[in-house]
Amino acid sequence: MPMSESGEQDMKVIISTELIRFPLTGIGRYTFELVRALQQSQEVDALKMLGLTKMIEHLPSAAPVAQTSHKMKRWVQKSAFAMEAYRHIVPWLKSRALRPYQDHLYHSTNFFLPSFDGPKVATFHDLSPFTWPQCHDPAKLDYLQKSLQQTLARADRLITDSEYTRQEIAQYFGWPLERIHAVPLASSKEFYPRHEQELTGFFQSYGLSWQGYSLYVGTIEPRKNLEVLLEAYRALSLQQRQRWPLVLAGYHGWRSEPIHAKIKKAQQEGWVRYLGFVAAEDLPKLYAGARLFTFPSSYEGFGLPVLEAMSSGIPVVCSDSSSLPEVTGEAALMIAPEETQGLTELLQQGLEDEQWREHAVQRGLQQAQQFSWARCATETLAVYRRLMEEQ
Repeated sequence: MPMSESGEQDMKVIISTELIRFPLTGIGRYTFELVRALQQSQEVDALKMLGLTKMIEHLPSAAPVAQTSHKMKRWVQKSAFAMEAYRHIVPWLKSRALRPYQDHLYHSTNFFLPSFDGPKVATFHDLSPFTWPQCHDPAKLDYLQKSLQQTLARADRLITDSEYTRQEIAQYFGWPLERIHAVPLASSKEFYPRHEQELTGFFQSYGLSWQGYSLYVGTIEPRKNLEVLLEAYRALSLQQRQRWPLVLAGYHGWRSEPIHAKIKKAQQEGWVRYLGFVAAEDLPKLYAGARLFTFPSSYEGFGLPVLEAMSSGIPVVCSDSSSLPEVTGEAALMIAPEETQGLTELLQQGLEDEQWREHAVQRGLQQAQQFSWARCATETLAVYRRLMEEQ
C-alpha cells in the first residue's frame, strides 16, 4: 500500500454500495450509514463507491419506487439458471471495475467478494443460508452458499454484526478468530422517544392509538418465530388483546403462507393488524407509539428492530436466541423461542407491569446509547488499518 509524506500508509477504500436502494433497510441501511460516517472521517484519504458493476460518483439515496437494477435482481432470483449466470457475470464485471484500483482496500458490505488483487474485507451479517437453509428460496440458496464459500476463500478479513456470528463463522468454517471482527450496527437518528401529541396525525392515518398496540417489525418468515408469537398472544385474555392488539409490519418472506393464514384468522377475530411494509418515514412513529415491542425470532445476526425499539423508548420482550442478548443487555424480558406459555407470561408483564415498564424504558435507552454509526465506522476503520499493516 502507498505511503503518505508522513510515512504512514494512505487509507484508500472502495466500498460496495449496490444495496443502497429502495427500501433503505437491512444491509442497505448499514451500507448507507457506514459510507456516510466514513465520508466524514479524516483517516480516509480516498473513498470510492462500487455500484452493481461500475464505480459511481455519489452516495445513492432511497428512491420512492424500486429502481431498475433492483427489479432486475428480483427477476433473476426467480430462476435457478439466471441465478447461476448472475453468480458468474456480475462478479466478473465487478472485478473489471476494480482492476485499476489495486492500491485500494475493497470492502464488500454484503457477503460477496469478487476477484481482486488488493486487500479485501467482507461483512457477514449471518449464516442463515447454511444454518437455516429451509427459510431460503431454493433457487437462491445454491447461489448464496456458493458465493459465501467463494468469499471465505478470497477474504483477508471478515466483519460480523455480532460476537455470536463471529464465533459461529469460526466454528462452522474453521476460520481463525483473529481474522474475524465483530462490529455492531446502530439504529438511525430517526428512532427516538416521542410525545403523544407528535403522533396525532400518524395515528389517524393508521387507525391506531397512543400505546394502544403491541408491535412486531420484520420480515414475515419462519425463522422469525411468528407462529409462536401468535399462539402466545392468543393466550392473553380477550380484554388484553382487544385493548392492545398485535400490529405486524414487514414484507412477505419465503414460505410465509402458513403464517399469513394464521395472521388472517387473528385479524378476523379482531386482535391482529397486518400493515405490510411500512414506509421509512412512518416506521419510527410506529415504534414510538407502541405499548410494547415483541420479537421472538429464532435466529438473528444482529436484531436491529430490537435496537430501534429501545432507541424509541419502547419496552421489549424478545427471545434469548443467537445475537439478541448482545443487543438488549439487561433491558429486555427474554425467553427461549419455543417457550410459548412463558412468552405469554412475559407479554402480560410487558403490557401491564408499570414498574417494570418504567425501568425497561430507561435501561433500553441507556443500552441503545452504546451503539452508534460513528462507533461502527471507527471499529471498521480499525479493521482496515490492521489489514493494511499486514500488506
